[in-house]
This record gives sequence, C-alpha cells and structure tokens, in this order.
Amino acid sequence: MGDVRCRKGLTVNLDAITNTAIDPALSLLPPSLDTPQARILMLAIGLQESRFLHRRQLGGPARGFWQFEKGGGVLGVLTHPSSSVLARQVCAARRVDAMSATVYAALETDDVLAAAFARLLLWTDPARLPDRDDVGGAWALYLRTWRPGKPHPGTWSALHAQALAAQGEAHSHRI
Repeated sequence: MGDVRCRKGLTVNLDAITNTAIDPALSLLPPSLDTPQARILMLAIGLQESRFLHRRQLGGPARGFWQFEKGGGVLGVLTHPSSSVLARQVCAARRVDAMSATVYAALETDDVLAAAFARLLLWTDPARLPDRDDVGGAWALYLRTWRPGKPHPGTWSALHAQALAAQGEAHSHRI
C-alpha cells in the first residue's frame, strides 16, 4: 500500500514518507494547515521534485525531498509575512537556527523540517488550495510557489494521481 515505482525499478513508500516526515511536520503547525488537499500537494510536489529519492538535487543546489534552494524557497518561507513566525517556531522545535544557510543545510538530513517548509511554502500563496482532484489547479499552485527552473508537466498528472491515491488510502485507515 502506498508504494510508488520510480525510475530504475526503485520503489518509494508514500506511507513511510507520510509517517516519518509529513505527519510530524504537520503536528508542528496549526491544525488548520493539516488538510487532505495539503497532504496531496505535499506528496505530489515531493514526487515531482525528487521522487522522494534525492535529498540533494542531482546537478543542482536544491536540498531536501521538496528541493528547496537557499535564496529561494528557504528564504521565502523564513521571511514571508504568512509563514515567518511559524517557520521560526518549526526551526526552534527542530533545533535549527532560523537562518537561511542553516535551514538550507539541515533540509538535506531533516525530512520533518523539509516537510514543514513545504507546507509553509504552500501557505504563502494567497489562493486557497485546489480541490483534491483538481490536477490543473495543483499544477498552477506548484508553478507559482516552487517556480521550477525546468518544469515537467508531462509527469505531473500521474504523480498527482499517485499522491491522491496514497492520501485516499491513508484517510481510509484513519477513520
């Protein structure tokens, strides 16, 4: 359940990502930020960015499963009016100095910190989160918030569907 087959025959267990990174990260944030839509987006974006295989970008500067850059997403989450206070609280809980360089370095080894920053980056967007099955709306939000240098729209629909399925399975087990 929750397994995703990736390139080269590798398998990623989305339940494990949820249990070890997303659940603990969301527990550090206000309960209103823990929604099915947010969880689906976090899984879909993590799959899109790293397939949950690479905490250091291949041939690039990004760190963590959600592939944050020091002067981009990290700095944005630390300074945005919507996320800065929560980001500092998360950093304190994870015992990481709330400085761009320190957070950036920690993202490579702290999946909970990375997941919390992923949720907070989504929180900085003024639009409400798209509905669970709104693939186009989710893609548009991803483009606005992550601003990928080389977006790959051809993989998004399938990865979003995997995230949606994994969240559906997880939700059915929580009831």
